[in-house]
Amino acid sequence: MKLLFLEPFFGGSHRDFASGLCDHSGHDITLVTLPARFWKWRMRGAALHFARTMPPPIDFDGIITTDLMSLSDLKMLMGPDLPPVLVYFHKNQITYPLAQGETRDVQFGFTDITTALAADRILFNSHTHFNEFFTALPAFLKMMPEFHPLWVVDTIREKSAVLHPGCRFAPGEPALANPEDPPLIIWNHRWEFDKNPVDFFAALEAVLNRGFEFQLALLGENFQKVPKPFIQAKARFGKRIVCYGFEKSRTAYEQWLQKGAVVISTAHQENFGISMVEAIRHGCLPLLPDRLAYPEILPPAFQDRFLYGSQRDLEDKLSLLLANYVEFKDCRPPLAAAMEKYAWPLMAPRYDREFERLVGFR
Repeated sequence: MKLLFLEPFFGGSHRDFASGLCDHSGHDITLVTLPARFWKWRMRGAALHFARTMPPPIDFDGIITTDLMSLSDLKMLMGPDLPPVLVYFHKNQITYPLAQGETRDVQFGFTDITTALAADRILFNSHTHFNEFFTALPAFLKMMPEFHPLWVVDTIREKSAVLHPGCRFAPGEPALANPEDPPLIIWNHRWEFDKNPVDFFAALEAVLNRGFEFQLALLGENFQKVPKPFIQAKARFGKRIVCYGFEKSRTAYEQWLQKGAVVISTAHQENFGISMVEAIRHGCLPLLPDRLAYPEILPPAFQDRFLYGSQRDLEDKLSLLLANYVEFKDCRPPLAAAMEKYAWPLMAPRYDREFERLVGFR
């Protein structure tokens, strides 16, 4: 089949997903993108851009797009020539956490709703995300002063399913390098408020005050100016920081992960966690909050040791890892092996079956 992938925000997890899918699908996917900036304008205006620049839709069997575009606008603009559309929800604007001082613009939540209603098929990136969205949706609709359209909940749910994103590593036994000494702590998230760098750096400060040494690699993308917590961390941790900023080379990025001893998340928002899966796959031991999608991706046998319930629990477990890293090294191979199921070569056939089902709507 010939498929057209319209990605209005080609960066971060959106870029990883789109590129991985195009590289591994058994179908012919044409990828058309916009840069990863100005997400609010993308959500409201990307359809206007694509309506005049996308290849003729009649040349394709189906279309794929993601949550940062108004599909209802695109369908209105393109008319009956548009083939069936699958929407992949990386996130949604009904439950997405707000920055301090920010108020929720409900129009973006309604864009999610009309996009979902306009879609022929919807996929969420985790069961956590799926459940969170449908739990919050009725209350969101009841914010309307009258005539609550609660019928949309079941209408959207009936065409929705969950399919985890693929990750860019090969199936088979991973090659695990020896970690650095002193242990290297990895941050490989976006440099934004919803990933909560404040608590991350507070945990590092706490273990440093307890007398533990470490190195620090601050990876991950930063789409605008450098946030204050990272500027402050550069001054505070100084020579302990061995990498500061986004690593453009995929090979170099994976080499940092292979050197890593511990990877930490303090996120307020995470619907799947590609960066965590990648780090665990390359040998890092994770410390993850016992919430969001992390209990979904971390095998139950490891959750007591590697999920934390509070900031103090994070600091205690990080101290324990740094003090006894050699004793924990036997956890690395089974944890890395548990991430294999997310490898794109194993996930892509599941997506291809979804596309074949999608085209059956014609």
